[in-house]
Amino acid sequence: MLSRLAIEKEREIKMNLTEKLDILKENLRNMESLVVAFSGGVDSTFLLKVAYDELKENVLAVTARSSTYPEREYREAVSFIEKLGARHMVIMPEELDIDGFSKNPVNRCYYCKKELFSKIRDIAMENGIKYIADGSNVDDMGDYRPGIMAVKELEVVSPLREAGMTKEDIRILSKEMNLPTWDKPAFACLSSRFSYGQEITREKLEMVDKAEQFLLDEGFKQVRVRHHGEIARIEVAAGERIKFFNEELMDRVYAEFRKIGFSYTALDLKGYRTGSMNETIL
Repeated sequence: MLSRLAIEKEREIKMNLTEKLDILKENLRNMESLVVAFSGGVDSTFLLKVAYDELKENVLAVTARSSTYPEREYREAVSFIEKLGARHMVIMPEELDIDGFSKNPVNRCYYCKKELFSKIRDIAMENGIKYIADGSNVDDMGDYRPGIMAVKELEVVSPLREAGMTKEDIRILSKEMNLPTWDKPAFACLSSRFSYGQEITREKLEMVDKAEQFLLDEGFKQVRVRHHGEIARIEVAAGERIKFFNEELMDRVYAEFRKIGFSYTALDLKGYRTGSMNETIL
């Protein structure tokens, strides 16, 4: 049984969440029409759901499909949209064709976001839609994110951040709304698996995608395969690291990664954390 203090704390959290959700809904209603950059992740799914509930046909979801995103992510996004019933468009930006992107500079995400939201802005203008929104939340402000500069330049709004919502807030509310993404692992585009300065190619992206899919098929939930030339550095959730104390699993992973093209495979002892590739520049 919960103590009185625990009950009061739970009530306080609930009230704060209710207030944030009310602010979000009011802000969305005031926008009147909105394009949501929809990836199918935790944040954009929650944002789209609330926006659709408030604005209905005045919301348009736009999903990007490219070599930097796994096909499984695209399929999950389409599946959710079909069940929700919102209007949906798919665009085909190819980040590798952007001048400078494949060289993987430290501001790589700036090029990507500028390309993506420039295309979305054109769609918004063609459809007479007033605002463009991304799924950024308060927690996104704590890491190195050069893409935020492009978002600001193109006047993209971030309703979740403006409502003061954290990732945990979004997961709690998503669970209450029975959204399938409430406990979905965090995801970032496959380009984030490369050290800055290392050239990104379609072949390398395919290697990472196949390697991560193999680990997911092995039952891991939170996975990153960082590409360091001949070396694959595996990051899994802290609680999943112990699974590698299994010789048969290690042998399967090593053999499969050799087939994919990695000469060596290593386990990151610290485990998964957001923005691990930024640790060398921060």
